[in-house]
Amino acid sequence: MPRRANAWRLPGTINAMSNTSVPTGDGLRGRRALVVDDEAALAEVVASYLNRDHFTTRIVDNGSDAVVVARDFEPDVVILDLGLPGMDGLEVCRTLRTFSDAYVVMLTARDTEIDKIVGLTVGADDYVAKPFSPRELVARIHAMLRRPRVAPEHQTDRGGVAAPLSFGPLRIDVAAREVSLHGEPILLTRTEFDLLTALSARPGVVMSRRQLLETVRDGPWIGNEHLVDVHIGHVRRKLGDDPAAPRYVITVRGVGYRMGSGQ
Repeated sequence: MPRRANAWRLPGTINAMSNTSVPTGDGLRGRRALVVDDEAALAEVVASYLNRDHFTTRIVDNGSDAVVVARDFEPDVVILDLGLPGMDGLEVCRTLRTFSDAYVVMLTARDTEIDKIVGLTVGADDYVAKPFSPRELVARIHAMLRRPRVAPEHQTDRGGVAAPLSFGPLRIDVAAREVSLHGEPILLTRTEFDLLTALSARPGVVMSRRQLLETVRDGPWIGNEHLVDVHIGHVRRKLGDDPAAPRYVITVRGVGYRMGSGQ
């Protein structure tokens, strides 16, 4: 079924040629963004807003080319449409996660909970349903890129760098952004790593879903707090942590999560 023209635009959305843009800190200058969408008008508008905020952008209209371009371009963030022809957005995201830790924002015209869960399941960091405001999308991208890498202040080496943390056979090196289990590296997405680090920074302290989301998003969270459960589920799967008898990420029913001892 052909897409309806301008289906993505909210009433009152600022035109792409407007001089209004999202404020940008110098620390975000020079970032690279890959926009993947077969709706040329939408892709050009999003790229236009990102360009005004000092991003270097590339536009691709299909999934296969997106993978090829991402390998060479090495984007910091990928704005990825779910409904691409041929290789769809979910498959592109799965492939990206085999070689890239870029932030992935999934775009879709289907605003349903199952789409959100599926998108996050394959490694997306955020989810935006059409129609949307390009300014809001860019603001969310800035928030992701600015969000802090949580480091426990009480455990540092002599150089002031956060020392690796150990929970049984699990080792978390915050400074190097590396996780290993029994000496074998564990590949986590940025969001998964940040959630695990937030929990490990305060062992034994229970954090609510909202606290976790606001920690990794660096700001207030508006949306379904239970989306964090999807990311936690991925962390557990990658760590081989049995949800029925977890050693690393413990569910505190009705409250949230805390870090386990690993024993």
